Amino acid sequence: MKIFLPFAPYLTGWCLLLLTSSLYSISLLNGGLQLVLFLLVVCIPTWRTGRMSYVDIGWPWGLVLIGILTYLFSDGDSLRSALVSMAYIFAGARMGLGALKMWKLGYLKKEFPRYEYQKIRWKKAGKTNVRLAMQVEALVQGLANASFLAIPAFIIASNPNPEFSLLEIIGLLVWISAFVMESVADAQKLKFLKDKRKAGEKNQVCNVGLWRFTRHPNYFAEWMVWNGLVIAAIPSWIALYERESLLIWGLLAVGLLFTSRFMYTTLVYYTGAVPAEHYSVLKRPAYKDYQASTNIFFPGKPKHKKD
Repeated sequence: MKIFLPFAPYLTGWCLLLLTSSLYSISLLNGGLQLVLFLLVVCIPTWRTGRMSYVDIGWPWGLVLIGILTYLFSDGDSLRSALVSMAYIFAGARMGLGALKMWKLGYLKKEFPRYEYQKIRWKKAGKTNVRLAMQVEALVQGLANASFLAIPAFIIASNPNPEFSLLEIIGLLVWISAFVMESVADAQKLKFLKDKRKAGEKNQVCNVGLWRFTRHPNYFAEWMVWNGLVIAAIPSWIALYERESLLIWGLLAVGLLFTSRFMYTTLVYYTGAVPAEHYSVLKRPAYKDYQASTNIFFPGKPKHKKD
């Protein structure tokens, strides 16, 4: 039964949403549709091919689904609902369209390294039923979309106040800045790889631009995108005080904090930095020097070797 333990926190988060009086209906609809989406787009292809990379299609389009449902079914201020819906749709569609392009070009015919690394983890943990483990992992991603990743959107869009607070403006600015940072980091890496291919240099370490200050500026920026949403949700969470019981209201705050924690853990340990670096060290001889001089996640001044 241990293989099913990963469901627990996300089922708890979804149940929390279903116990609210304000967010019950939209949370029930979102949860059901997320499970259908992941069944069709992730679980069935994963079962047929033995590859988990289809999560990269299901997860971002699940964010788009959250944005659409937020816009159509929220009962808060229309402008606030539209803005948070656009944030989810824009971010999800950007990644989702990229994933579909990779699928069309045939990249999903081979398992992505981050999911191969998960299989290494399972082997070390003694998990032998890999096909079942992949289904569990896929459904966990779907439940994350049904629970904690939906909490900021649903809370923000529940606020009927037409006036925007300072925290909401700060959250929006953080979101925009982080989204720009992520896009710039991706563009810098693509240009670096393109230049190195033209020069005939293989397996080089990208340490230019934002990549000088953190080994994963794109992952850090993605985390800050979610932190921007969490910050923007605080005033709307406060407004729920009069509409929810004290217990549920307090647990929603915990849920918002867990959204940030979940994305940090995912982007650093689960499918982000750690799996990527496992293969980078094997593939790129100079990567260990890069690790010694540059922070893994949080941006900082590059360290210089001591003589």
